[in-house]
Amino acid sequence: MGVLLKLVDAILFLFFLLIAIVAPLIDAQTCLPLSYFPDFLINIKTWYTNEYGDYLVADKPHFFVGLVWLELLFQWPLSLLNLYAMLSSKHWFNTTCLIYGVSLSTSMVAVLSELTGSKKASEKLLTMYFPFMCLGILATLRGLLSNSSKTGSAFGKRSALARKKRA
Repeated sequence: MGVLLKLVDAILFLFFLLIAIVAPLIDAQTCLPLSYFPDFLINIKTWYTNEYGDYLVADKPHFFVGLVWLELLFQWPLSLLNLYAMLSSKHWFNTTCLIYGVSLSTSMVAVLSELTGSKKASEKLLTMYFPFMCLGILATLRGLLSNSSKTGSAFGKRSALARKKRA
C-alpha cells in the first residue's frame, strides 16, 4: 500500500505543478483581456485551440468562463497549497486534496457532458479533457486516505506526529 500511495502522490504532485503553471498563464486567457499576456503565451493557446479543435476555449460559453474563474480563484490556490503540503509533510494535505478533487471532478462533469452531448468534440479533444476527470477522482480518493506512520508523505518524510519518541 505504501508504494502505491507514493506513486499516487507523485502523479498528483506533477499534476498540481502543471496546474500551478498553466492556470494563470494559459487558462486565464479565457476570462482576462489578452493584453495582459505576452504574445508567445497567446500563440500557445491559439495553437492548442486549433490543434485540438477546442470549441469551448474558442467560443467561450458562459458556463465555461465561469468554470475557468472557479479554477483561478479556488482550484489554483488549492493546487499551490497541495504542493506546499506535499513538500513539507503537512497533516492537512488530505483535506485540501479532497476539496480540490471534488471541485475538479464537479467541473469536469459539466465540461465532459457538454463535449459528449454536443457531438462537436473530436476524440482528440475528449482525450485531452478525460484525464482531468480521472485526476480529480484520484485526488478525491487520495484525500480520503490517511498517511500511515510507515508511509509518511510522498517524499519519504514522516510527519512529526508519526515519529517515535526516544526514551
